[in-house]
Amino acid sequence: MDFLTSLKISSSALAANRKRMGAISSNIANSQTTRTAEGGPYRKKEVVLGSEPARESFGEILEGELDEKAQTVHATEVVSSNRPPILKYEPNHPDANEQGYVAYPNINVMEEMADMITASRSYEANISALNTTKSMALKALEIGR
Repeated sequence: MDFLTSLKISSSALAANRKRMGAISSNIANSQTTRTAEGGPYRKKEVVLGSEPARESFGEILEGELDEKAQTVHATEVVSSNRPPILKYEPNHPDANEQGYVAYPNINVMEEMADMITASRSYEANISALNTTKSMALKALEIGR
């Protein structure tokens, strides 16, 4: 695998994890939102990640050959969770139904924080891989002096 392919793989992972951290931040910020523009409580957002071959040129695509079958990652879509809302009895709340229950998003903030730490660690690992590739390229240039 060449340097540019390695950089492309790391940068695609950085972009995917940045999107993941954005969705998690949105979930944490809206964990108590009972009313949205769509109606009803906020629904948890989840990022779906996918992979595709790291192909550099049209020739590689035609040949179908890659060094070690390298894959890049990308966020394919952001979907809303199907979890049912949590009903709490709060008859004085402005969003309470006829029985006095308010529908809150089914978001576990501790679970979201754990997901945020995982995404953050993955982001850090890819920055480390990116820096290692950069230092290898610089060392290769020093050999030519």
